[in-house]
Amino acid sequence: MATTGLPRTTLTDLSRVTETLEMLAPRWSVWVLMTLADQPLRYAEIKPKLPWLADGQLHPRLRKLTDAGLVERTEYAPRHVTYGLTERGSELMPVLTVIATWGNTHLEKNLVPNPRTGELEPERIAAADNIEDTLVLFTPRHATPLLWSLKARGATSAKGLAADAMPGYKLSAVYPPLSQLIDDGLVEVTNDSNFQLSAQGRALAPVYSALSAWAVGRSPSDAAGHPVWGQTPSPSQTRPGTWVTHQSRLPAPPVPAAPSAPAPPAVRRPVTQWQPSELFSHQIPARPIAAPPTGGHRR
Repeated sequence: MATTGLPRTTLTDLSRVTETLEMLAPRWSVWVLMTLADQPLRYAEIKPKLPWLADGQLHPRLRKLTDAGLVERTEYAPRHVTYGLTERGSELMPVLTVIATWGNTHLEKNLVPNPRTGELEPERIAAADNIEDTLVLFTPRHATPLLWSLKARGATSAKGLAADAMPGYKLSAVYPPLSQLIDDGLVEVTNDSNFQLSAQGRALAPVYSALSAWAVGRSPSDAAGHPVWGQTPSPSQTRPGTWVTHQSRLPAPPVPAAPSAPAPPAVRRPVTQWQPSELFSHQIPARPIAAPPTGGHRR
């Protein structure tokens, strides 16, 4: 976690949120939590639901989530062990819903042919993919402190951001993480060369408020009063801007197009009201799981 020069109360809150993000950030952790959302399962029951994870990948995730207090391991007999969410793990599920909603609304999305009609329509992204792709944006080192500082201070110079979010570092150190946040569409440059949150960055308010509430054991319904992120932005602040894009953990598979067919355009994702059975389903995603390609920023 990055040390910051923010006020003590803000720093304490930020530290809790950063620690929560560190629990969720490791790849596939969200998938494991959502697989266990309905009921405890034995390892042999979890494995078919996450077939892309080898034993050497699934076991460490279960162990780390257990150490973090989100998953409980219950041993009934030497060969009868189940894994289920702890009370704290279950309380995290509404927070994941908030993160999934942000990703569904603000992350870029392509048009794909409907398999029955052939008409182009927005591709459907699994909720866990929305969550993990969203976490990629603000879990890198210094990303959340920078966003927090911009929300607390408003438009700020690079020097001010460095003092707030990265004290003890040279001024030049603030530019790489800040540049990444700009590339990802969460921060923008003002006319006077300062930096401020973009519309998508301001829209992170429910996400950070829910994470903060969970971190201190409160209900997400209490998040609206957060001292930094609890203020409701005006309509002009929340209107859609450019798409938020980034390197995907789960890239879509290449689809060969007909020689004369143009590549389908990207469209903004529609806002979706998630149903519990849909958000925390155990269905295997339609997209094959592969390592992300190098280069470029895309979902």
